[in-house]
Amino acid sequence: MSYLFSQRHIGPDKKQIKEMLSSLGFPSLEDFIIKIVPKNILSDFDNKIIDNKSEVETLNRLKELGSLNKVFSSYIGQGYYNTHLPGVIKRNILENPGWYTQYTPYQAEISQGRLEALLNFQTMVSDLTNLPIANASLLDEATAAAEAMVMFFNTSKVSTKTNFLVSDKCHPQTIDVLKTRSEPMGINLKIGQINSSDFDDTVFGILLQYPDTEGYISNFTHLCKNAHKNNVFVCLATDLHALTILKPPGEIGADAAIGNTQRFGVPMGFGGPHAAFFATTEKFKRKIPGRIIGISQDSNGKRALRMALQTREQHIRREKATSNICTAQVLLAIISGMYATYHGPKGLKEIGKRIHFLTSLLASSLENHGYKMIHDTFFDTICFEAHDWKSKAKESKLNFRNFENGRVGISLDETTTLEDIKKILGIFNASLDQSHEDKLPNDLLRSTSYLEH
Repeated sequence: MSYLFSQRHIGPDKKQIKEMLSSLGFPSLEDFIIKIVPKNILSDFDNKIIDNKSEVETLNRLKELGSLNKVFSSYIGQGYYNTHLPGVIKRNILENPGWYTQYTPYQAEISQGRLEALLNFQTMVSDLTNLPIANASLLDEATAAAEAMVMFFNTSKVSTKTNFLVSDKCHPQTIDVLKTRSEPMGINLKIGQINSSDFDDTVFGILLQYPDTEGYISNFTHLCKNAHKNNVFVCLATDLHALTILKPPGEIGADAAIGNTQRFGVPMGFGGPHAAFFATTEKFKRKIPGRIIGISQDSNGKRALRMALQTREQHIRREKATSNICTAQVLLAIISGMYATYHGPKGLKEIGKRIHFLTSLLASSLENHGYKMIHDTFFDTICFEAHDWKSKAKESKLNFRNFENGRVGISLDETTTLEDIKKILGIFNASLDQSHEDKLPNDLLRSTSYLEH
């Protein structure tokens, strides 16, 4: 712990850590961790896994431990999906130390390639959201939502406006982070269904999920208009693949759009890391968190790229900072931007159409066998009532989302195939809807469009 602090030349040394722990009443860091970490996630696994072994013996032991993992196919969704990373991006960016060691391009004069890749990422996000300004990525979707809340709060400048409305159909991890960030700022979080009648003089902003965590797609255009009539800002948490075929947040009237770019070629990585996106209107160009890459000129009058806006407290005077976190995920943002460049607008739309078609095929097949969909409009996620499926899914190594209320959620992605659909249907004793399948052109049934390039 002290080593990590000393590497950045900040924070306490070992002696100071011991004094801090002592003042809190803990004899050691281990005792402190045992006290504060919830029991349901605290591991009692022996950390002395390997002792006095050679390199070959150690590697063999690690392989043995790795083989104990059970790899399931995930259909849980909630912003995380399997994806196909094109080989050329994997070889030349993800596995290239010239790229994967990147953090933030502080020295513009030697980072032009990286800056151009990030500008490409910003352009991609701006195009898909139809909002004029996008930053060069943030940490994840949940913290991006918290940054939007803080941005709206700091912009409202009305002491009585302390309420932030959050749809209960947002992803649960996003709601949890908002709870943590709102409390110390004096923001009152109100979680539930959002209606136009909720926009009183105490509300400064709202957060909606589009499509929502159960997969439902709402048209928020009217709600956004009513919000703006009452001087309430609107943020949409959304999905980039869905935006290839849905009306973008900018057209709906959102003041900001946030989300996760993970499904644009970034492996799930057991939950992270993944790059978030943050797009907004011109009104917030001085309030947007993170970094913005801009086009400028060098001393010779030639085109040059630079970090045009840096709003983190370690970059500028602390009292002028709009955020103290806004970590950029440079490598993963670049991968997502290159994924979009590789496929192009047409290719991305084909992938989006394919995902939606297979989801519709799954839904119609289940409905033919008596299952009722909770929502009739969706993109990649369906929610329905089902029982006695958990043991079957476990045996087949499939992970579905359990809503704990008799409902199950299934989210598909670009890696899903017809064989996967049949396997999923087997869990629910259902078979494929052949009439629906025949409506899809053969080229869209292939695993993904880039395989045909």
